[in-house]
Amino acid sequence: MTPSAHQEKPNLQGSDQVLLSAREINKSFPVGDDKIEVLKDIKIDIHHGEFVAIMGKSGSGKSTLLSILAGLDMPSSGQVMLKDEDLTALGENALAKTRQHEIAFVFQSFHLIPSLTVEENVAFPLQIRREANPGLVDELISKVDLQHRRTSFPYQLSGGEKQRTAIARALITSPAILFADEPTGNLDEANAVTVMELLKDLQREFGTALVVVTHDEGVAAQAGRVIRLVDGQIQKDNH
Repeated sequence: MTPSAHQEKPNLQGSDQVLLSAREINKSFPVGDDKIEVLKDIKIDIHHGEFVAIMGKSGSGKSTLLSILAGLDMPSSGQVMLKDEDLTALGENALAKTRQHEIAFVFQSFHLIPSLTVEENVAFPLQIRREANPGLVDELISKVDLQHRRTSFPYQLSGGEKQRTAIARALITSPAILFADEPTGNLDEANAVTVMELLKDLQREFGTALVVVTHDEGVAAQAGRVIRLVDGQIQKDNH
């Protein structure tokens, strides 16, 4: 798949303009009379159009960090700014609206709606916003090469087809930033390669910042920058 000729193809490092900024992020969970510190003094800037991979061993805090950056979870302390909005200070309604318009997700387990077809799953975020756009739905289904599956239900799809549907659904709202949590984790090697190539191509075409949590060094090697977490802290060699 190649981007439209009229669109400039940004590099994996993105622009110099900061899209998302996280400062002094700490996250802890109570365990009896004690607490477990999952994230400690995290500082991250994500730039427009940048592809960033977050890596770390199981339990290092990478999925928790992704949830906080995406506004799905709140830090125990610290601030996450997306453009000019403080996600950590928004009420639930305002936060939900920001997620609808600026943020998208791709998960390891796909999270498709079982009762909806491929076409209906892709269109669903626009339905929530009451912004029907059949032409854009058709375009994205074509870009992920699922024209022949548009009336199929999730149970009829392969793992790769499910993830391609999820990617099309994530990009239908032209989000500023796309978060992907182990997007190739449930796929075989061939499908994993296909999905990552598709995700990168669409990310470049749409100019969307991409933040991927992965344990796969091969996936991380494709990013413009890798952030490595060790015991809830960013390794010193990351910038």
